[in-house]
Amino acid sequence: MGKFIAFLYGLVAYLVFLGSFLYAIGFVTGIAVPKTIDSGPFAPMSEALIVDLLLLGLFAIQHSVMARKEFKQWSAQFVPASVERNTYVLVSSLVLILMYWQWRAIPAVVWQVTNQGLAQALLGLSLVGWLIVLLGTFLINHFELFGLQQVTNNLTGRTVPAPKFVTPFFYKVVRHPIYVGFLIAFWATPIMTMGHLLFSIMTTGYIIIGTLLEERDLIATFGDDYRRYRERVSMLIPFWTKSS
Repeated sequence: MGKFIAFLYGLVAYLVFLGSFLYAIGFVTGIAVPKTIDSGPFAPMSEALIVDLLLLGLFAIQHSVMARKEFKQWSAQFVPASVERNTYVLVSSLVLILMYWQWRAIPAVVWQVTNQGLAQALLGLSLVGWLIVLLGTFLINHFELFGLQQVTNNLTGRTVPAPKFVTPFFYKVVRHPIYVGFLIAFWATPIMTMGHLLFSIMTTGYIIIGTLLEERDLIATFGDDYRRYRERVSMLIPFWTKSS
């Protein structure tokens, strides 16, 4: 029964993630969601900046701290290993939902592309970025990344396989294609408002810091295999051959 409850918990966590991810696409692009990065309640500039920075900071801290080995070792006192990843995914998704709910729009326009064809091309490029993110997760095992494989293995009694170092498709030209996809998705927009710009700058900073922290963990896990990979493939700029 405990294994079945863990599986249901993992399934719920995945569905919450899926909903928050799909909403993120609409939130950033302004497509098909009731509240976007440029809509919803407006507030004085100072209030909007404080609230938005706090929301982005909360996500960055939660996402980074809970991913660290030291936090996982501490949280193992309270969270069973079989649902550790699911808990991380669920909390991250809930923090995102909080951000969508409480985000304060700052509608002042920084730039706007008035040419209809070019505007549609930029929107399409943003959607390509989201597609790269999604494909990147499947290339390295989507269901393991979001915890479903762990609770399924726990339910069926299968052992969790040891992580293998692989570099499929996108990973042959850039070490972190998921992050590259996010950068494209956030910056490719026909209308850049102050709120969107704040979001893009802060998330870009977080991506750079998070990538460096993740690299440390990957070296600890894969050792010389990952060090040699770093020498061949750049971190965030595709096809940039100089070691980064």
